[in-house]
Amino acid sequence: MRKVELLVPASSLEVLKVAVIYGADAVYIGGEAFGLRAKAKNFSLEDMAEGVAFAHEHGVKVYVTANILAHNGDLSGVRVYFEELKKVGPDALIISDPGIFTIAKEVLPDMEIHISTQANNTNYGTYQFWWKQGAKRVVTARELSLKEIREIRENIPEEMEIETFIHGAMCISYSGRCLLSNFFTGRDANRGACTHPCRWKYSVMEEKRPGEYFPVYENDRGTYIFNSKDLCMIEHIPEMMSAGIDSFKIEGRMKTALYVATVARTYRKAIDDYLESEEKYRANMPWYLDQISNCTYRQFTTGFFFGKPDENTQIYDNNTYVREYTYLGIVGPKNEKGYRIEQRNKFSVGETIEVMKPNGENIKARVLHIRNSDGEEMESAPHPQQELFIDLGMELDEFDILRREEEEAEVQS
Repeated sequence: MRKVELLVPASSLEVLKVAVIYGADAVYIGGEAFGLRAKAKNFSLEDMAEGVAFAHEHGVKVYVTANILAHNGDLSGVRVYFEELKKVGPDALIISDPGIFTIAKEVLPDMEIHISTQANNTNYGTYQFWWKQGAKRVVTARELSLKEIREIRENIPEEMEIETFIHGAMCISYSGRCLLSNFFTGRDANRGACTHPCRWKYSVMEEKRPGEYFPVYENDRGTYIFNSKDLCMIEHIPEMMSAGIDSFKIEGRMKTALYVATVARTYRKAIDDYLESEEKYRANMPWYLDQISNCTYRQFTTGFFFGKPDENTQIYDNNTYVREYTYLGIVGPKNEKGYRIEQRNKFSVGETIEVMKPNGENIKARVLHIRNSDGEEMESAPHPQQELFIDLGMELDEFDILRREEEEAEVQS
């Protein structure tokens, strides 16, 4: 069996550190240009360098995305950017555009290059092509079944790597190559500025009946016809491993630290349990399923892995997430005031919250004290990103995550 990497996204330096601590083997990040998540916080070169150093100290790799579909005006900037990345020292670049690939080979000849899913990698001939160009790894298109991935493995060099998405949002367009956002809003999804029109509500209007809107689905609200459920393969780790995949990729470079920690921790345990024994993996399945639903999600699907998706893989009546927990903050160092956190959502003294630990423990605790940066007692923490110091009456560790379970799962757009 091939050694499998768990590859986790990070939108910021803080989230990168969480991904590392909660079980990632590798983290993928975007700089301030040339990646496909322009609305994410992304990394300055200084933060990128700090993140790479932190990851390498923990034996974790860092891959940098440069996976836009470039226009003429992008190419000179790409060359400058790659020159700057020499000082940062990531482990690989993720690229989809042949022009950008060529520049990377010229500027960073020793850098490992991975070919993004945006490059429409649907057959072993494509893999063979990129291998001959010098790519080390190719990310499968989302449209491939496990049968097709196994066929690719059988027809490429043994040392060539296959990376495949195992969890996260699915795009309605082929391998994520989408014109809807550009057409409707002028914001180019293929250059990192997607407005996610696949989540909008649609009806059909017949040309000769202007103003008469017909629902595509049999109800009176119209339909979110492009709105896919989220991919989740936590129940199918054995099949994914037997397909010859080298890297299991989590989608979500715009997600919170709570989301990243929850998904990374759950897949880390599932992979490790399966490698120990299939019996242990099967026995712990209820825990995985419970934990994976603790972060925001849009219901789950297995995507294309077991055949073509049908009507059950779409969500027709809303474009919302389910949220069962609220993210409160990440525990930092301790001083005489208490444990430092940067607060994310409101919580109060006397409230019972939950401490989420990297080893899989979830510990309920009561908030005994909240102090501001001046050491003054507070009854609640109402302001996002406020520096606070807390006392939960228990020992905490740096990078523990604080969250609150909601009495009823909250639905968010």
